[in-house]
Amino acid sequence: MKHHGKKYLEAAKLIERGRQYTPAEAVDLVKRVSYSKFPGTVEMHLRMGLDPRHADQQVRGVALLPHGLGKQVRVLVFTSGEGIRLAEEAGADYVGGEDLIKRIEEGWLDFDVALATQEMMPRVSRLGRILGRRGLMPNPRSGTVVQMADLQRAIRDARKGRVEFRLDRTAIIHVPIGKTDFQSAALIENMAALVDAIQRAKPTGARGQYVRSITLAPTMGPGVPVELQQALAMSAA
Repeated sequence: MKHHGKKYLEAAKLIERGRQYTPAEAVDLVKRVSYSKFPGTVEMHLRMGLDPRHADQQVRGVALLPHGLGKQVRVLVFTSGEGIRLAEEAGADYVGGEDLIKRIEEGWLDFDVALATQEMMPRVSRLGRILGRRGLMPNPRSGTVVQMADLQRAIRDARKGRVEFRLDRTAIIHVPIGKTDFQSAALIENMAALVDAIQRAKPTGARGQYVRSITLAPTMGPGVPVELQQALAMSAA
């Protein structure tokens, strides 16, 4: 059995056992139950009615959070030719090709998002083992492999509040939606954007209830159960 500390147990007393909170109530409460000395990250955890063993029940996609994640995102771009100029104009932190690939092979990983233009992928593919397990490998399905014409938009999206989501092996999706020092309205709008993106990404093999439960939790603190139907209705708001 997992043992929790005194601060966690005190925070947990603020959550009424067996109750599910409206999205607005849950956002306010998750800020209160956070006991870290720094602004913690607020994550949304969705338990899905899917079987991750089946290819047609996989969920993966991207959401653009209107209020970002409250941190500076360092963007790396693998590109060549005209793409170098476009990426630098759009404010990418690191731009290059073979030079960046070699740095990463030597152990350098000081960036948060990696984008690549299509012509670079044959060379970038050899970084799969390094970047893949860290969730940094450019991938067309997540919108991180782009055409030259879309490069600047992709960089701007990455800087704003672009988050990737995917189903894990336990059929749960875990995604950050902001910080505990965000205004409640900002967290609610970020939450709505994520719910909308996940509902739009419903796979063809989904059967029965797609989303089974939603919980909000801070970096340090207990999770707050969210009333499911009200949360799912946020995407249509």
